[in-house]
Amino acid sequence: LQKQDVCGNLTLQHHMLEPVQRIPRYELLLKDYLKKLPEESPDRKDAEKSLELISTAANHSNAAIRKMEKMHKLLEVYERLGGEEDIVNPANELIKEGHIQKLSAKNGTAQDRYLFLFNSMVLYCVPKLRLIGQKFSVREKMDIAGLQVQEIAKQNVAHTFSITGKKRSLELQARTEEEKREWIQVIQATIEKHKQNSETFRAFNSSFSQEDEHLPDSSVMSTGGVDWMPGADGAFGGSDSCRKSSKSKRDKEKQACKSCSESFNSITKRRHHCKQCGAVICAKCSEFKPLADNSRQNRVCKDCFLQLPVSPCSPGVEGVGEQKKRLAAEKQSILAAENSLFSSYLQFLEKGKTWYRMWVTIPKTEPLVLYLQGSSQDGRSPRPIPLPGYEVSLPGSGEKFEVKHVFKLYQSQQTLYFSAEDEELQMKWMEVLTKAAKGEIEDTAEG
Repeated sequence: LQKQDVCGNLTLQHHMLEPVQRIPRYELLLKDYLKKLPEESPDRKDAEKSLELISTAANHSNAAIRKMEKMHKLLEVYERLGGEEDIVNPANELIKEGHIQKLSAKNGTAQDRYLFLFNSMVLYCVPKLRLIGQKFSVREKMDIAGLQVQEIAKQNVAHTFSITGKKRSLELQARTEEEKREWIQVIQATIEKHKQNSETFRAFNSSFSQEDEHLPDSSVMSTGGVDWMPGADGAFGGSDSCRKSSKSKRDKEKQACKSCSESFNSITKRRHHCKQCGAVICAKCSEFKPLADNSRQNRVCKDCFLQLPVSPCSPGVEGVGEQKKRLAAEKQSILAAENSLFSSYLQFLEKGKTWYRMWVTIPKTEPLVLYLQGSSQDGRSPRPIPLPGYEVSLPGSGEKFEVKHVFKLYQSQQTLYFSAEDEELQMKWMEVLTKAAKGEIEDTAEG
């Protein structure tokens, strides 16, 4: 590309800058235009609206550029640390770095060290001798959570302060009093901000887990006749020991699933609690089982699911496989012809050129949903298609098919093709689907 004359001898990187630079150019152009535009001009309102929109785009672009600059800084630090520390993460932010003196606890001598302060941790490093570029090896990694920083006074040693973590305490010396105050202030500010973010995250995360927390411990442990609940020591004991064990584990904050050790987040990896042992687990590592005489399906970890016997208060409890089979059977009965507003076999095509024979039905219980079930009955759940928003028509002039009596069901992002056995069935399906998509299914039901 760069060798073409139309590129004007510019590199690919120069051309990639053009879309970004065009946005602030539009912003400047509109600002100059508005300065010269009379107040009574009919174009005034549209021009101001345009400036508002392009300014929003410019702010978004600048924010993206700042985010990339932060990532570049992290990459540079990653290289200087020899690629040993996993710090290149969008959540990480480099706050401050610089040389510092470490005071020896044995003889009080000063040793040259280097600090990297991030929003979530402090890396205490030892400089390495290199001909090209200075490198560092990490001697200690200290989490911001639980970190403390304070000024200390030592005889014959000026500009000293200490940082204390969960595992280690360091006595450090800055070159000047101003540099010492700056380190203390920026570390303290980072600690405070981390506390605020953690409290906000916990409050936000608890709102997602509220449905799993709404049952009090007594609802699970209240049945005095149930003596098979595991106690705090893992043995089968009474309800009091169960309540204490479950409560203590629920109160303990954990950041990763007990079974798979994957970290939680509030969107794709939500936190749940085992209603039996109180362990913090993810959805993948949990099963459902009725506990005690509670008919509600409670989430338990897979260990408890395998170990717990069936409660005598709940005879005939189904296993997970039986539950799935029963639900599938119930769905099949709902989709049967006698329980449908309209149903038949149709040829189905979504992508490619292969047509599949499907059982297509609109159940009476869900008159606005079309279900597709493979004729092979391979155990898969029927595919639901909510009909509101779809339109029905015959294929366009450019759509050619080998099969006959084709009609399509389509919306902005999806097109489904069906082929009926004859023209009468084709017209009937088109009529039913058109009414169902408009919510006019009552007339069809009566017919």
